This record gives sequence, structure tokens and C-alpha cells, in this order.
Amino acid sequence: MRKDLNWAFYATIKLVCVFCSTIINLSLVQAEQDPSVKTLKEVTVKADWLGPPTPETVKIHPGARTVITNKELTESGARTVEDALRNVPGVRVFDESGTGILPNIGIRGLSPLRSEQALVLVDGVPVTLAPYGQTGLSLFPLTMNTIESIDVARGGIAVHYGPNNVGGVINFVTKRIPTKKSMTIRETLSLSPSTQRMLADSYFRVGGFVNDKLGLQLQGNFINGDAIRAHSDTQVTNIMFDANWYPTNNIDIKAGLQYYKTKNNLPGALTPESYARDRNQSTRPLDRFTGDTLRGNFVYSQSFNNGAEFSWTNFAHRSNRQFFFGNALNADEASTIERSSPREFLVYGSEPRFSFYINKGIKQKISVGARYMREEVDYLVDARNLSTNEFSVARDWRFKNHAVAAYISNTLFLLDDKLKITPGIRREQVYLDFRNNQAGDKKSNPTKDWLPGLDIGYQVTDALFLFANFHESLRPVQFTQITFGGDLSAERANNFETGFRINPLKNVGVNFSAFRIDFDNKLEFVNRDVGFRNLGKARHQGVETDFTWQPEQIRGLELKTGYTYIDTEQRSGQFKGNELQLAAHHQLNFWANYRRANWNWNVNGFFQSKSFSDGANTVAENESGSVGRIPSFWVWNAQITQNFRWDNKKITAGLGINNMFNHHYFFRGVDFSRGRMPAPSRTLLFTVQMDI
Repeated sequence: MRKDLNWAFYATIKLVCVFCSTIINLSLVQAEQDPSVKTLKEVTVKADWLGPPTPETVKIHPGARTVITNKELTESGARTVEDALRNVPGVRVFDESGTGILPNIGIRGLSPLRSEQALVLVDGVPVTLAPYGQTGLSLFPLTMNTIESIDVARGGIAVHYGPNNVGGVINFVTKRIPTKKSMTIRETLSLSPSTQRMLADSYFRVGGFVNDKLGLQLQGNFINGDAIRAHSDTQVTNIMFDANWYPTNNIDIKAGLQYYKTKNNLPGALTPESYARDRNQSTRPLDRFTGDTLRGNFVYSQSFNNGAEFSWTNFAHRSNRQFFFGNALNADEASTIERSSPREFLVYGSEPRFSFYINKGIKQKISVGARYMREEVDYLVDARNLSTNEFSVARDWRFKNHAVAAYISNTLFLLDDKLKITPGIRREQVYLDFRNNQAGDKKSNPTKDWLPGLDIGYQVTDALFLFANFHESLRPVQFTQITFGGDLSAERANNFETGFRINPLKNVGVNFSAFRIDFDNKLEFVNRDVGFRNLGKARHQGVETDFTWQPEQIRGLELKTGYTYIDTEQRSGQFKGNELQLAAHHQLNFWANYRRANWNWNVNGFFQSKSFSDGANTVAENESGSVGRIPSFWVWNAQITQNFRWDNKKITAGLGINNMFNHHYFFRGVDFSRGRMPAPSRTLLFTVQMDI
């Protein structure tokens, strides 16, 4: 019965896609036939602190920031989040699935596991299942084909973006609605030469403006097949509908609806012995993952003749995700118990923002904003004995959380607007409630704090920009952390950053930033009897550099390289003086791109130095592979792309190779699957895109 319902559901979804696509096409055809149709210039509202994700905006941002453009994503052949972020200084990504559906993102030496300490947004809306109460991204409802660009602002920007951004903010910007009717069809095949397994990534988009006020767009991304390793069957459905309405010349209304569903087998981690025998095998036949989410957002933006700007963002989602797994610790023997951890989330958020100028005396721009968010989570853990079919529920918890925040900042424009100083402050109030449905006990944990910040940017000359900033940020006590009892305080951190951007020559660019993060009250897990305690002070510090060069002697050639140095230290607790886990000292990025006529050649490389997998800084690997030093590695990717026309249609064809030297490397497993997690070996990518 369940399979029939699933089949009927998928058939309905695809039927809706076809219907919506037909309606949009008919509307666009009618618009094309109407000679009176014109396209309004897009309203650009900058009430958002970061502003639009463009290279021009990055140049004057008072902090370290990188924007990955659509051209760069296309030229490098980035199919996953790991591929896309590999060349951003200070960013590290682990993919536990091998197919890109469960990336783990870390910034500036912060733990990447479940991306718990990075604020991830899609079109400015938090993508986390519970942005306050459970910051871990155990469902990542995003596929790269739907993404136009990626905006990575590292460092503290807590005043304008709230908690859990101690490492920074990563905003994935989805494809905009084209001004003219267009349709895109794209197919990418990932083939493993060593195992002959293949993964198909199919994408389509249809959209455009129906008239001079209304634009519509439908996107569909479907991923099916197997990754390199055994037991990696993957199914992903990602459907997005967007509408953009300009009722007047200064009002912009955007609305979006997304349905995402994934069903995957997880190959899991390996013991050192099984890794040496065959790194592409899987010894965890029970491990799998399912998830689905229905998300909606509505954004009203308005600009005024006096320069004032207003935006109001509303968003909501209902999500489910469930892991199934066997042995809690990695082992090669078969498990007789199948465990499961289903979660259900219901989240609603609303964020109004307003900014205006004061031109009397010192020119000033004042920005004010607020946020309300409500989170409800059903949290279960159960188990089934495969021999007797006996079913038991180990945990049945219910969490509720509501958060209220408000902020104000004031940008002072000095020295003919070359110097901008922006002090600001944010007030966060988070109320977390927990109920154990089995035992009946209840707990609460409120968090209230002021988060000050200061940003300074100085355009010394046309070629030189200096910046510095300080922000205090926090990460509220998480849902599961209060279940052990005790008075826990939110993690707090002070972020310091300074740096410069300089163009000594027209075709040369240099970016440099130095940063320091001081944690206070860092939450650490002691053991199952004690639970979580505020044991910790910790320090992250380092430098990030990147260098770009476009040689005048070789037109079409672009070279980029970046280096990141990170030094971390646990400053209290049992492992005082040790390095933090998964915080490699050295990271090196390299990018070479050559465009000539309709051809494009791209080579990019990434180096990560060795790191520790635990706070004890254990060097020797244990029998299961769950702890031990993680070796350094190099990864090199390459892609050739050609653009041409066929039957008056634009065709883009690409041939790529990821990990082209077939370097074998690994990281340690996540959550229940602890051991060596093999990274993908050599993979061939074949891509064809048609734009109509």
C-alpha cells in the first residue's frame, strides 16, 4: 500500500510539473505575441545588509567575502556543494553520501559536521530545519542546478543576521526569472570508471515574464542512480516554482514554493581493514536516509524616492527526515538491530527590515530590523529487532521554540563617503521548551543577550580598500542539549577581523584578511551520564589570502590561487592546549581557466593538510577507524566546455573529470557511522545543456 501511495504521489508531482510548465509556456507565448509587452527594470532594494551578490558589492564589503558566479559554477563543472565551495578560502566540505545530498560545511576551522556552525541561506531564507533549536543540516534541500550564484561572507555579521553565524553566512541564490521566455534542459551523467556505476542529474527550467509586471518560472531537478560506492542508490526530486510581480515601479513582490524529496542508501564508514581491502564497498547494509520538505516564502520590497527602503520576508516549511542504521559504532559484522531516528519539523519566520538616510550634518544610513520565528519538532528514536520483529521506542520528545530579535545599525559616511563606520546592536530572546512524552517531565531554557558589532570600510584609493570588524555572536542551546538537565548557557564568541583588497595593476587582484574567534561557554559533550556542559573556551585564528591574475599576453586566461592558515586551541576543559577537531592548519586552492572562442578549459585543485578527528588529538588510529589523525590530500578536477548552436538552439556540452589523479583520501564518519569515510575516487562527468 505504501509503495502504491509513493508511486501515486510521484506521478501527481510530475503531472503538476507538466501542467505548470504548459501553463507558463502558453502564457509566455501569448506575451510574445503581444507587441505591447515590455519588461520593467528590476527594483533593487538594499535593506539587506549584504546587498546583491555581485563582484562590485564584494569590493566594498567591510569583511572577507567571496561570490561564486554562475559562469564560474558552469566552467568548473560543479555538480555538488563540495565542488562549488572547494575554491573559497577558509571553507571545508565533507560529503557523507558520495552523491552530494548531505554536505557538511565548516568555516575557519569550525567543525563541519552537520554544518552546525555556519548560517546557510537560500535566497536569504534560513535553510536549516530549525534555525535556532537544531542548527545541524541533517536535511540539505538544495540541488546545484537550481543555483545561480553563491555568496560566502565569512566572519561575524551577527548584528544583521542573528545567531549561529560565528563562521559566516553562505547564501545560495537560485536562478532568477529571465526577462524573456526561455527554456533550459540539462543532463549530467557521473560515471565511475572503476565501479561502472552511474548517477544521472536531470534538470529543466521554463520561465519568463508574462507581461511587463509578472514573471513566472518552474524548475525541476531529478537525481537518480548510484555513486561510486556500493549501497549508494540515490533518488532526489527538487521542484521549485517562483513568481515575481512588479505592481508599481518601486514595489517588488517575490513568492516561491519548493518541494524536495530524497531517498538514499548510505554506504557508511569503513574500518581500516575493510578500507584497505576495498574502499568502494559498503559494510552497512541497513544504513539509509529519507527526507522531504515543503517550503514557501513571500518577500515584499519597496523603495522610496528619498532613498528609504523596506523589505518584509516571510517563510515557512514542514519537513521530515529519518535515518536508518545498524551498528551504532562501525563494525564489519552484520547488525541484528535496525535503529531509526525520525524527525518532524514545523517552522515559521517573519523578518521586516527598513533603512533610511539622514543627510543633515554627517550623512548617515540607519537600518532597523526584527525577526520572529516559531519552531516545533517531534523527535523520536526507535529500534526493531530483525530476528523477532520486536519494535521499541527509546525516545519520544517534543520541542517548541520561539525566538524574537531586533537590531539597529547606523552607517556614518565620512571623507566624501570613502570611510564608512557602522556600529550596531542586536537583541536576541530565545525560549526553548522540552517535553518528554514518555516520562512526562518538562524543561525550559531561555537565552537572552545583546550582540554588539562594528564594521569599518575605507576606500583609500580606487585600487585599495581597507576593512575591519568586530561582532559578538551566539549559538543558542540546542534542543537535544537540554535533555540531559543542568543549567546550560548559549555558546558565545567574539569575532575580530581585519584585511584589505588591492588591485596594484588593472589585471591583478589581491585579498587578505586576518581573523580571530574567541569562544566562551563552548558546549561540549562529556559522557552519557553527565551530558553537555559549558566547559569551554576555544580560540580560532588565522589568515586568508587569494590572488587573481589575468595575463595581458594571453587573452582569455584567468588564474586564481588562495591560501588559508588556521590555528586553533582548546583553552579550557579536559583537553586544554590541544587543537580542535577537524581543524586543518593549511588549505590551498588553485584555479586556471582559459576561454577561446566557443571553447573553455578549466583546471582547479584543492589541498587540505592533516587534522585530528577528536579533542584528545589522537594520532594512532583505533580498530574501528573512528579516531585517529586524518591525512592530508590533494584533489584536482578539470573540465572542457564548448558552446555552439544547433537548429537555432544554444547548446553547451562539457566533459569533466573529478579527482583526475584518483587520489585516495578519507575523513572520519558522521553521527552513527564512525570510521573511515572514503571520498569519491576518479569520476567522469558528461554534461549537455540546451537553451531554447
